[in-house]
Amino acid sequence: MAETTYETFARGRQRFDLGDPISAARILAPLAEAEPGNRSVLELLGRSYFHSAQLAKAEATFRKIIELDPGDAWAHLALARSLERQNREAEAGPYRRMHSAMAGGSRD
Repeated sequence: MAETTYETFARGRQRFDLGDPISAARILAPLAEAEPGNRSVLELLGRSYFHSAQLAKAEATFRKIIELDPGDAWAHLALARSLERQNREAEAGPYRRMHSAMAGGSRD
């Protein structure tokens, strides 16, 4: 019997929590393709990419979350950090400022 979405997500979460973001990303990427609007999957996938230094993939994933929900302050911060780790501070600035505005002035 095939795994449910929840079971696959839980397996990816477990790998991430055990400190294996590469395996987590491998598990979650097909799930994100099958359910492109599932923000929980996209968030964990983006975090997995970020923590495994797959920064272009993290960037694309965080951009997708922002596309789905422009009011997601966390996604703006995650995208800013992904861009900063790629030495693209100027591009990160607007996302960091947006996060700051949404978070009531907090810069983190």
